[in-house]
Amino acid sequence: MAEVTLEPAGREKRRTLVNLFQLYAHDFSEQWFDRPEGELGEDGRLEEYGLLDNYWNEPRHEVLLIRADGRLAGFAMVNAYSHSGLPLDFQIAEFFVARKHRRSGVGQAAALAIIGARPGLWELAVARRNTGAQAFWRRVAALLAGGQVEERDQDDARWNGLILRFRAEASER
Repeated sequence: MAEVTLEPAGREKRRTLVNLFQLYAHDFSEQWFDRPEGELGEDGRLEEYGLLDNYWNEPRHEVLLIRADGRLAGFAMVNAYSHSGLPLDFQIAEFFVARKHRRSGVGQAAALAIIGARPGLWELAVARRNTGAQAFWRRVAALLAGGQVEERDQDDARWNGLILRFRAEASER
């Protein structure tokens, strides 16, 4: 497996994140067949992520680039927004691993490192239609929480899909 590292992404990496979001949103667009999201503009690009600048302006917001053997492989965005409405310390708002690096352990290594470096109460919200991601995040949560994971199936204005809640202890991952 590749050596997986995480790199904090400051505002100087904004263009990199905007470009990666094109790939991320394209992956999601197949789940949005009945929604307005995911339409291409006349320039051939998907709409830019409207909340990106919050990650450099808001406390408890963080952007990390995921690297595999030093090469850019994806990104993760961490904040403290609760989809369940319950208290929490952290949540992964967005997580993307390029297709080339999927199913190779890169995503799991990155997720374990991100969460393991931030002990506290976590919430992972996964869209109802994103069944592959549901299985992935269930595995990650189980590894970090020793089976002590609360699963919620939510369908309201805050979220539609799976929510995993668990406490992560500090790790050396």
